[in-house]
Amino acid sequence: MASPERERDAAAPRREVLTWLTDMDGVLVHEEVPIPGAQEFIEALQRSGLGFMVLTNNSIYTPRDLRARLLGSGIDVPESAIWTSALATAQFLHDQRPGGSAYVVGETGLTTAMHDAGYVMTDRDPDYVVLGETRTYSFEAITRAIRLIDGGARFIATNPDPSGPSQDGKLPATGAVASLITTATGRAPYYVGKPNSLMMRSALNRIDAHSETTVMVGDRMDTDIIAGLEAGLRTVLVTSGSTPPEQVGTFPYRPTVVHESVADLVDLVEQWAHADPEPPRGPAGQ
Repeated sequence: MASPERERDAAAPRREVLTWLTDMDGVLVHEEVPIPGAQEFIEALQRSGLGFMVLTNNSIYTPRDLRARLLGSGIDVPESAIWTSALATAQFLHDQRPGGSAYVVGETGLTTAMHDAGYVMTDRDPDYVVLGETRTYSFEAITRAIRLIDGGARFIATNPDPSGPSQDGKLPATGAVASLITTATGRAPYYVGKPNSLMMRSALNRIDAHSETTVMVGDRMDTDIIAGLEAGLRTVLVTSGSTPPEQVGTFPYRPTVVHESVADLVDLVEQWAHADPEPPRGPAGQ
């Protein structure tokens, strides 16, 4: 089996890269500790004038909150360049049923996004039950969600992550609570966040970018990389987070390139923006 480094060298992009999408946790930060090279990577993107978005499945915080948290870690990302699963979920529901209603189990990041999308929050015959991440799941709220779904509300969840990190250890996250509700109701949710490529496409639409000239940077093969692949993006796996190098080859799909961290990508931002175009396909390019 070829090493990630050999695959990386053999798979350098031949199409220009005009837009970058990057995951946050495991790529730019661990919790609130910056990963070396993260700020330099963001600065390289800003100097280049290329479009970019920082993506996260975390639905707890608003983009303003996340900007402040990143800034506290020494990483300066504009609020407008942060795209969360809460924003993607609110956008999806607005597109599906404008001006609808929802019973929301989640925190400020999700409720703010839903309000901004024109949704009414209610526990009386809502169009949807929307489940997001929270550090204060209550038995009462989960019970209410179950009864509303039994009554006909459609079930939406921001992301399928079963657990999340904390300073004290693992915490149950949206996917775990969604499984509880599914077991009680027999109804599975529609997940909007990664690995659903819908989140990638909504981020691209947000900045008017095209999949053919976009790269997705992530640290998880089973969320970031598969979502990028299914959205038609080139993908960069950094092994500074969840997927270690020795596990890359065990997946039935692979990223375009593999690097140790975003520090390796700083010089590539400008280089890939001026990559040689791919040769023509078909007989003329064979």
